[in-house]
Amino acid sequence: MSRHVAAICVSFGLLGGLSAAGWWLWPTSADQQDDSTADMPLPPFPPRIAEGKEYESCLAALADDPAGAAAMAESLLANGGGDGAAHCQGLALIVIGKPEDGAAALERLARDSAAPPMARAVVLSQAAQARLMVRQPGNAEADASEALALSPADTEVFIMRASAEAMLERFQEAVTDLDAALQLDGNRTDALVSRAVMHRRLNELDLAQADVTRALMLDPDYPDALLERGILRERMGDRVGARVDWEHAKGVDPNSTTADLAEQNLSLLEAGPDRR
Repeated sequence: MSRHVAAICVSFGLLGGLSAAGWWLWPTSADQQDDSTADMPLPPFPPRIAEGKEYESCLAALADDPAGAAAMAESLLANGGGDGAAHCQGLALIVIGKPEDGAAALERLARDSAAPPMARAVVLSQAAQARLMVRQPGNAEADASEALALSPADTEVFIMRASAEAMLERFQEAVTDLDAALQLDGNRTDALVSRAVMHRRLNELDLAQADVTRALMLDPDYPDALLERGILRERMGDRVGARVDWEHAKGVDPNSTTADLAEQNLSLLEAGPDRR
């Protein structure tokens, strides 16, 4: 019987989950974060969806005092704060560990606002990111699709939607979105590695190898590419090469999740493929 290794689809920094049978797997987001109340990362700010000093003050408070920002946003909303208050509230809910509530608030804002399409698209992409945090890939895909309807040439959103599709095990659709992302920016190593994972899941090992090779040409020390190349090498019977890649990945940033995964794979390599 094959042994399972946890691993993640790196397309978007958080994200995708690949959880089917196989010895060497990429991690799922659930393996990294099961507590949805933990502090969440602050999403990048989009073009401003509103103007005003109070809105800017609320956004500024998110980094150092997210609870204070949430209270400020609530107060602003109660006093007719409009889109700016709603946006700050949605982001604050994500940062204080309520990503599902934050996503819902951002979705309502993006659909009800009269702001320009670009601003609404990025708000929807923030909602999609929050949905991925709590493993709601169907919602995340819907948000990303709406964002792309508003902003059709957004590399980040194509990568984000691919993450959702990967979690839904719709690997060919993820490849299509990653193709689109790489047509927009061919040097995105994260998209290349994510596409390599998708190709591997489709058992298209030559295509996976080509993507990971290209990623490592762009960045020879990219840990996620090293981790994935090690997985591919092991799949192809090159245990020595796999070990070299995983040791390298572990050494680039010893305190990272990727290093932990490389260590797990090295331990399983020692145990052998017939150990469960």
